[in-house]
Amino acid sequence: MASTGKDRVVIYCDGACSGNQFKQNRGGWGAVLSFRETVKEIRGGERNTSNQRMELSGCIEALERLKGRGLDVDVYSDSAYLVNGMLQKWYERWERNGWLNYRRKPVENKDLWERLLKVVRAHNVTFWKVSGHSGVELNERADELARLAVSELG
Repeated sequence: MASTGKDRVVIYCDGACSGNQFKQNRGGWGAVLSFRETVKEIRGGERNTSNQRMELSGCIEALERLKGRGLDVDVYSDSAYLVNGMLQKWYERWERNGWLNYRRKPVENKDLWERLLKVVRAHNVTFWKVSGHSGVELNERADELARLAVSELG
């Protein structure tokens, strides 16, 4: 498990998409950031998106709100797409191959992966996979924020 040191930023992030398979869908992301005694909740959403884009967006938006550089950060997510992509360093192969996947097709969500890598490289980020909907309090809250963002889109 991650360090519980006082000088680590802890982020729980999640994404949600209503009507993921349809063209006129709504997506949302949510994140809970905590540092020492301070907790901040953020959320946002967009139309015509995908669950994967919202998962990445929640993480990116949280990391982009950090002040300074070189912070120690633990990111918790129930998204295998996000966590495996970072832990297994899929991006290294993509960058070497001109952002083409193993099928030699353009990597999906390249714009978000590039934003994520930029902000991750500014800090010391460790990614942790959590089980979704398993009672992890801050993960459940991030999910609530993502769903709330979807509902706010109308």
